[in-house]
Amino acid sequence: MSRAFPATAAWAFGIAAALVSTLSSAASTAVTSPQIMNLCQPAASSPSAKHLLAAAQGHLGDGIHALPHLHTEGTLPNQGIREQSIAAEKDWPVLRQAALAWRLSADPRYLQQVDEGLAAWTRTYQPDFNPIDETNLDQLIDAYTLTASALSPETREASRAFLRQLGNGYIAQIQQFHGSKSSKNINNWQSHRVKLVTLAAAALADRGMLQQAFQLFQQQVADNLLADGSVFDFRERDALHYVVYDLEPLVQAALAAKPYGDNWLGYTAPTGASLGHSLDWLMPYANGQRSHQEFVHTHVKFDHDRANVGEAGYSGTWEPKSSNKLYWLAAQLDARYLPLARQLSPNPQDWIGACYLK
Repeated sequence: MSRAFPATAAWAFGIAAALVSTLSSAASTAVTSPQIMNLCQPAASSPSAKHLLAAAQGHLGDGIHALPHLHTEGTLPNQGIREQSIAAEKDWPVLRQAALAWRLSADPRYLQQVDEGLAAWTRTYQPDFNPIDETNLDQLIDAYTLTASALSPETREASRAFLRQLGNGYIAQIQQFHGSKSSKNINNWQSHRVKLVTLAAAALADRGMLQQAFQLFQQQVADNLLADGSVFDFRERDALHYVVYDLEPLVQAALAAKPYGDNWLGYTAPTGASLGHSLDWLMPYANGQRSHQEFVHTHVKFDHDRANVGEAGYSGTWEPKSSNKLYWLAAQLDARYLPLARQLSPNPQDWIGACYLK
């Protein structure tokens, strides 16, 4: 303590009380929210930070549109609740963006936006365990992991209960069809199930659930990724669109597991298949050395239905730039994918840049 400014007893007591309060708060947080290991570490030095903050400011006044149910899988435009679901899901990237903006700026308005959004969605939405309907929940999970320690206790506990319901629910669903090799049990649907289980486990810092997720990941590598590097969905759909849609969730799962000391990218199944091998298989198409006409020999009628109503990407030549998110994420696991990522897009999506690029 400086001799020039001796402390009074009252000042000393105030500091002590503040320390007790701070430590009690930290202890409470530690009990209710175990330390989350997250590869995403936002930094103001990121090239994407300024742009992300500007975009987040523009969404500060956005409302919350939580719904109890969503459904887009297997639907064409204006069928069922497709448009209503798509509109409601727009909340999720806004909440992730706000969470990143709070980490970059410490502006409490962004934290309040995330807190209110998570409270509304985790108390309103009822999982249907359709992984195509729910795959974009990764954005809501990201918003939680970035803000968990600072959320109100009520929102934090509601979010954790929701994540546990989500992760355990998908594990139970997978166990019900254990051993079945029907299409939806090994195709891209399963890749998205594995992603959601893994992200929930990582967000909860639940190592038991994370170990279950790795077992599911290993089985999906064996079932879906082939020894030559191609994937089951490519044989079924004749489309690189579905190669990306299969690999991207598996890469996201590997990213979520990496801070816990796991190297899922390096896992090789007894068949010789691996996530890295499949990323390498796609590279000649992504870098333009090879081209592919999409869905020509698909075995799925819905693919033709989407082409007939003019949905982009379901006919014609595959667009390599559609894999830029996949390779920017893969580059965070293995730097040898970085040159291809930059070729596909000089800069990644803002959230990726804010998370990973310093």
